[in-house]
Amino acid sequence: MAFENPFKSILKTLEKPGGAGEFGKYYSLPSLNDPRIDRLPYSIRILLESAIRNCDEFQVKSKDVEKIIDWENTSPKQVEIPFKPARVLLQDFTGVPAVVDLACMRDAMNSLGGDPNKINPLVPVDLVIDHSVQVDVARSENAVQANMELEFHRNKERFGFLKWGSNAFHNMLVVPPGSGIVHQVNLEYLGRVVFSTNGILYPDSVVGTDSHTTMIDGLGVAGWGVGGIEAEAAMLGQPMSMVIPGVVGFKLTGKLRNGVTATDLVLTVTQMLRKHGVVGKFVEFHGEGMSELSLADRATIANMSPEYGATMGFFPVDHVTLQYLKLTGRSAETVSMIESYLRANKMFVDYSEPMVERTYSSYMELDLKDVEPCVSGPKRPHDRVPLKEMKVDWHACLDNRVGFKGFAVPKESQSKVVDFTFQGTPAQLRHGDVVIAAITSCTNTSNPSVMLGAALVAKKASELGLEVKPWIKTSLAPGSGVVTKYLQKSGLQKYLNQLGFNIVGYGCTTCIGNSGDLEEAVASAISENDIVAAAVLSGNRNFEGRVHPLTRANYLASPPLVVAYALAGTVDIDFETEAVGVGKDGKNVYLRDIWPSNEEVAEVVQSNVLPDMFRATYEAITKGNPMWNQLTVPSSTLYSWDPSSTYIHEPPYFKGMSMSPPGPYGVKDAYCLLNFGDSITTDHISPAGSIHRDSPAARYLMERGVNRRDFNSYGSRRGNDEVMARGTFANIRLVNKLLKGEVGPKTIHIPSGEKLSVFDAAMRYKSDGQETIILAGAEYGSGSSRDWAAKGPKLLGVKAVIAKSFERIHRSNLVGMGIIPLCFKPGEDADTLGLTGHERFTIDLPNRVSEIRPGQDVTVVANSGKLFTCTLRFDTEVELAYFDHGGILQYAIRNLIGASH
Repeated sequence: MAFENPFKSILKTLEKPGGAGEFGKYYSLPSLNDPRIDRLPYSIRILLESAIRNCDEFQVKSKDVEKIIDWENTSPKQVEIPFKPARVLLQDFTGVPAVVDLACMRDAMNSLGGDPNKINPLVPVDLVIDHSVQVDVARSENAVQANMELEFHRNKERFGFLKWGSNAFHNMLVVPPGSGIVHQVNLEYLGRVVFSTNGILYPDSVVGTDSHTTMIDGLGVAGWGVGGIEAEAAMLGQPMSMVIPGVVGFKLTGKLRNGVTATDLVLTVTQMLRKHGVVGKFVEFHGEGMSELSLADRATIANMSPEYGATMGFFPVDHVTLQYLKLTGRSAETVSMIESYLRANKMFVDYSEPMVERTYSSYMELDLKDVEPCVSGPKRPHDRVPLKEMKVDWHACLDNRVGFKGFAVPKESQSKVVDFTFQGTPAQLRHGDVVIAAITSCTNTSNPSVMLGAALVAKKASELGLEVKPWIKTSLAPGSGVVTKYLQKSGLQKYLNQLGFNIVGYGCTTCIGNSGDLEEAVASAISENDIVAAAVLSGNRNFEGRVHPLTRANYLASPPLVVAYALAGTVDIDFETEAVGVGKDGKNVYLRDIWPSNEEVAEVVQSNVLPDMFRATYEAITKGNPMWNQLTVPSSTLYSWDPSSTYIHEPPYFKGMSMSPPGPYGVKDAYCLLNFGDSITTDHISPAGSIHRDSPAARYLMERGVNRRDFNSYGSRRGNDEVMARGTFANIRLVNKLLKGEVGPKTIHIPSGEKLSVFDAAMRYKSDGQETIILAGAEYGSGSSRDWAAKGPKLLGVKAVIAKSFERIHRSNLVGMGIIPLCFKPGEDADTLGLTGHERFTIDLPNRVSEIRPGQDVTVVANSGKLFTCTLRFDTEVELAYFDHGGILQYAIRNLIGASH
């Protein structure tokens, strides 16, 4: 669709320093001459520039630009705007269905006589095969290779499919498995900060299919996590709908004290922000304390935005950012372009210049000198415990009733000792004993100061003769190969190895529960004696059951403290007064004896973390690794679907698609598939976790010769719609009013009165040519924005959802899949209207999209004689266009063919 940008008059040329030519053109915010812009938070300026650059008066309108400029007045009012990110970041689990959909779109394009090669992401897509390393092999020099071989054995089919995608699609960079954790790779390599595309300069911004995408905010790149359908829409050039966020201004002053780490800082900030309440908001950091924080420290704080509840924890670009870009191997020319553009467009913070006071929705402040060493736990990331109070807090947790801070262990058994034999040697376990100690997670492994700090603790401890008990499962999982390079150059990796912290792989490990099994003797001692065993990890999440089923107490700590707790062997210790262990000379060794000073750490970082390491690591990424390179995949434009595959399957979204949009459709005599109350989350709807042995998904796999032990998880089978459709609404905690109090993944097939699995009932309705709808209460679809929570119902044949209210992203995902979202009028719901769910429902809609208005009233008629009015929740003209075409993917195909009307 040809358009003229109404802001073309502010398109300016950016000259290179010293008259050496030009960097390109850019939309100049200062040229708007609007004093409100000077007061805008930096994070909001990025939204503003995107709206101006993409303004076409259809997807993005001039009035949207005005809403953002008037942020001070609009942000408290839940005003929606469209946002087009500069790029999309995919992890492999979420990347697979996205690439499946692109492959299907090519097939559809081909069958309609179009050129399938036109189906490519319209914005750059970075897909990192951030395979999650299961720590099957821990204390061993060859752990990396052994774990990697197991990963390739388990995931060969998925990896092969993504490798085909990396060759088949332009504008898509695939980073092979074994390269690192997606967020660290994004920070060190993929982050552009400023794009230069077709002569136009603009800020980097990114949406990613993992909540910790926010780590990139530490680099001054606006980024956050979204669901798969939102990411696919952004890939195809469609705008995302978002509420203009409030921005919390977080002022940092002072300097961290000696012995205090970035992890201590982030756990403190997480607790403060969780208490303040920042859900749905941006947090923007500023103040003179910023110059004391390294870029890696900032990234550590930004990474944990999901844990404190914010959409972003944003650090505007300043001199520290530019130094980091040089350190990580970005070219001098690129860094010069980034600085020149951001200064010219008033998006650069220069702390040497007088600052214009910016407006924030609320204000917070922290003096860095007040931060003290701490951990968080035993079950939540924001339950911070100062290190000096840890022993007292632990005993309180043993006493307290079961809850976030309690295990309710009777007083008489709190000091019990369990004797067991480990590999022929007598051993003992007590409550609070550490059985897992893991340096893991993108949060901390991207930060050289805490990684080298941990290595210095290991060196001092080893030299004094301290050891880690052999039954403690120790592991080190760096987020990129750069960490290995600087640990080896410093000569410190050998000390980590001596204590059992061998490198096990490059990827997410213990932080997401891939701890691997504990040795059988340890596992039996814990489970048979009801021991509250502990894990200590440098991760970002420690919810109960996440790290390992047998570790009921899980503490987040800095990497140096992970080593210290491994040496102590227990969390039941006061490091101030109690020894970590006994040295080879028979004397007690305390934490202060092995803890490096800030100066020691800074010196090791300065001399061992070098730009060449980043360059060499990321040049190697593009060449792949032997196992990746040995995967043979076809070079065809169209994917050759294997009908026998239980991992990758062609979904039926485009079956029977024609060049002409089908137009809007109503619903006639539809049965109610499910009748819900309030707060049905995407976890209730979307397939997640393990595949239950008695489920329709298990039946499907067994019919295809898959053994139970090879079921894997729904997550790993996201590329197979047959498995995922069968896992939709398969949650064992589902409460469906049609079942009259019974809980579980069943429903009543209304015509026969039979109780069936939701999938079987849906298939019977479909085969009988009968339409279905869902009735729901308030906040339908709250929680994570899981794409399969909308794709699944579409495949089950659901035509409409009538709810009291929708979670914003889930409503948008339903629209993207062509499902009609309707809201009961205020004060009404299925119960007040006397609906039982046994009725048949007709929803009459005009058959021309031009006769439908966003948010109009629609009449719903039940065959019981009841008639009620609902609000049609297509909220924009763009969403109506998707509905006209039967969904966002179909809309994109017809637009590319040029058949849009």
